[in-house]
Amino acid sequence: MLEIKNLSIIYKKDDQVIQAVDDVSLKVPNGKTLGLVGESGSGKSTVALSILRLLPANSEITSGEIIWDGLDILRLGNGHLRNLRGGEIAMIFQDPFSSLNPVFTVGDQISEAVKLHQRGTGSGKRERVFELLELVHLKAEVIGKYPHELSGGMRQRAMIAMALAGGPKLLIADEPTTSLDVTIQAEILKLLKEIQSKLGMSIIFITHNLALVYGFCDSVSIMRQGRIVEEGNIEEIFKNSRTDYTKELIAAIPKPKWGTNA
Repeated sequence: MLEIKNLSIIYKKDDQVIQAVDDVSLKVPNGKTLGLVGESGSGKSTVALSILRLLPANSEITSGEIIWDGLDILRLGNGHLRNLRGGEIAMIFQDPFSSLNPVFTVGDQISEAVKLHQRGTGSGKRERVFELLELVHLKAEVIGKYPHELSGGMRQRAMIAMALAGGPKLLIADEPTTSLDVTIQAEILKLLKEIQSKLGMSIIFITHNLALVYGFCDSVSIMRQGRIVEEGNIEEIFKNSRTDYTKELIAAIPKPKWGTNA
């Protein structure tokens, strides 16, 4: 289980100090999905990057702990941290086009991820690439294609395959459906749920769209201005939200007009 305790993070810009994350605590139980929801700038992506210690140079973690399997990630040495990244904890991003290298084929990039996390023969590694493609429902023919030759949904599936190369126990999905249309969004969420069921991993699903967490996440934490303002299971949040901010987010969800007179 991942547990974040009283995490605070600042950004420094010129003479300014910006409080990006302020005393955030949350838990992600084994095999469960936590939705981390908030508007742009609320601090949710900063929390995600801190878990793998990928924060930019102008940031500083001023307090807190990030506990994973009994160890504080913030105190790990570089060797242990390298094994953690992509191995035990992996991350996928919202824009696969900018995350994938345009000058290498998709097959080369998935193969590189496999090499980083798997020992064994070349044939065993090739078999692992095909297993990953099958897991994310991509045909073997994409191996020889470049990122620009794939659709947005296919690129995101390729990114998920790369993230799964090390067999992670926790997957951090940072707005993975933002650049996709509604139909493809649903396909990616269904795929993530299917993979979670097969592998038993935990997921942190980061989004600004509260509607996406319903039916996908087990629990949700609402962030605003760097703080957790409300948290609970999905039914509690949608039916009995306590803060005005959460109520506003729920009210902003588009309502279907089926069966109504135009």
